[in-house]
Amino acid sequence: MFMRFFSRIVSAMAGPRPVVLSGPSGAGKSTLLKKLLKEFDGVFGFSVSHTTRNPRPGEENGRDYHYVTREVMQTSIDNGEFIENAVFSGNMYGTSKAAVQHVQAKNLICVLDIDMQGVKNIKRTDLNPIYISIQPPSMQELEKRLKDRKTESDESLKKRLQAASVDMELSKEPGLFDVVILNNDLDEAYGKLKEALLEEIKIVKNTTKA
Repeated sequence: MFMRFFSRIVSAMAGPRPVVLSGPSGAGKSTLLKKLLKEFDGVFGFSVSHTTRNPRPGEENGRDYHYVTREVMQTSIDNGEFIENAVFSGNMYGTSKAAVQHVQAKNLICVLDIDMQGVKNIKRTDLNPIYISIQPPSMQELEKRLKDRKTESDESLKKRLQAASVDMELSKEPGLFDVVILNNDLDEAYGKLKEALLEEIKIVKNTTKA
C-alpha cells in the first residue's frame, strides 16, 4: 500500500525531483533553506513536518511545523498518512503524505527536512529525491551554535550532540547522500547547495515560462 501510493504520486507528479535535506540540529539547514526559498520564490515548496514538541519562541504552527498531540500523530501514523516518522528526545517527528502532495501539486520542488532515520525510510520508497546532507565543521562548533540558541536544556543539549555525532558518521556512508555540504562558511555552503539543485531549478523555471 505504502509503495503503491508513492508510485502513484511520482507518476502523477512528473517534473522536478524533491529534495531531502538532512543533518544535525544546529548544522544550519534552516538558515540555508530560508535563503533558498527567498532567492527562488515560486520554485521551491517547503514540506512542513509534524511534531509533538512544543513550539520554540518565534516558531509558527503551519510554517515551521504542524504542532500536534501525540495521540493525533500516532493515529495518523497508524492510518498510513505518513511517509516517515521518528522519535527524538521523547518527541515525535514525521512527514505526512499530504504535506508532500500539497507542494508537488503546485509543480514546485518539494523540500523535506528530515533526520537520518527518515532518510533511510525514504530510501525504501519510489520518491527518488536528491539527498543532501548539511554538516557542521566540527562538534565543538555545533555545541557552540546550540548553546547560543539558548533553547536547549543541559539534557537536551547532550542528546542533540550525541545524535549529531552519529549523524556526522552516518553521512559518510557511501551512496547515502548525493551531496554532503560542510557548513563552515554560510555563503560557500549556500553556493554548493544551489549548484546541487541547479538542474531542477531550471526545470521549474522552464515549466513556468511555458
